Amino acid sequence: MDENLNVKKTPFYEKHVAFGAKILPFAGYLMPIQYASILDEHRAVREKVGVFDVTHMGEFIVTGENAEEFLNSITINDVTKLAVGQVQYSAMCYPDGGIVDDLLVYRFADHYMLVVNASNLEKDFNWINGHVPARVSLTNISDETGLLAIQGPKSFATLQKLTKVNLESIPFYHFAEGELAGIPMIISRTGYTGERGFELYHSPKYSDKLWNAIFEAGKEFGIQPIGLGARDTLRLEMKYALYGNDIDQTTNPIEAGLGWITKLDKGDFIARDVLVKVKEAPTVRRNVPFEMLERAIPRHGYKVFANGKEIGVVTSGTQSPTLNKGIGAAYVSAEFSRIGSIIEIDIRGKMNKATVVKAPFVPSHTL
Repeated sequence: MDENLNVKKTPFYEKHVAFGAKILPFAGYLMPIQYASILDEHRAVREKVGVFDVTHMGEFIVTGENAEEFLNSITINDVTKLAVGQVQYSAMCYPDGGIVDDLLVYRFADHYMLVVNASNLEKDFNWINGHVPARVSLTNISDETGLLAIQGPKSFATLQKLTKVNLESIPFYHFAEGELAGIPMIISRTGYTGERGFELYHSPKYSDKLWNAIFEAGKEFGIQPIGLGARDTLRLEMKYALYGNDIDQTTNPIEAGLGWITKLDKGDFIARDVLVKVKEAPTVRRNVPFEMLERAIPRHGYKVFANGKEIGVVTSGTQSPTLNKGIGAAYVSAEFSRIGSIIEIDIRGKMNKATVVKAPFVPSHTL
């Protein structure tokens, strides 16, 4: 257990133990991988309501009179389009166009909050801090922030019992500040599952009270705790990108399918010149969603072939609990990126046919 000596516990760790979770180190924390089964937890979120401990995510506060201009210069989306109370999905790039991380940008009346991937927390902070100009301040509040995600068709009914904030009045990718279960917090409506739901940012001193209140409120709906295993199958059914799998410093936003958040006309930002050239040049490869045509499960790192020639690699893959078939995402040569293209996945030496499809794999119910 020596390797776990420096691993942190979230404020919900004892809850995970009490629910019988399988717990493993992940991104510097001891995190629940699954409780009962990934299949059962996945279906709970699609059909009822599930609770994710995502306290391991990183949160940074950016303040100062030049905060907007600064954030616009280090992210690829257009921060100036954000209204107070709005959230924006974005990414940061290295000068060569490789992706530092994807992240969320929250706009408050007098500051911004960035939410970054757990595994990139230290790297992201150092990257951002290395570019901070005069009259801008960057603060890491990750250790002072507890975070639960409540997702599923019964998430609104569960949480509305606990707050006077009208949850239906919060549009997708917006947030409100208020009390829930008598606890002050940020109630944010984003999500990583394709279902309706919220993220609750709060002080860890209230985490135990918050967990108990939510599970009591959701009891009638069959509420369940959800581990990282089902979090991955849920996000892949939406083809949401996962840093370290689908995107990293060797991939750029255009080929990764994130052109929709890459605002090349907003003015200068890190890697803009490179990304303009990428967009203008003939596409070399694309990250595409695919479904298996044979009974097989694709996994990260498996090679992709077409007509006997290697054309790419699987970045994410799983057995879809909703579709009951293998699904995945892969970088493939551009000529095979069109919907309907037939490709083959090398799974332990056997070629298994698949077809490129349109994302998401299952309908989104976020609105």
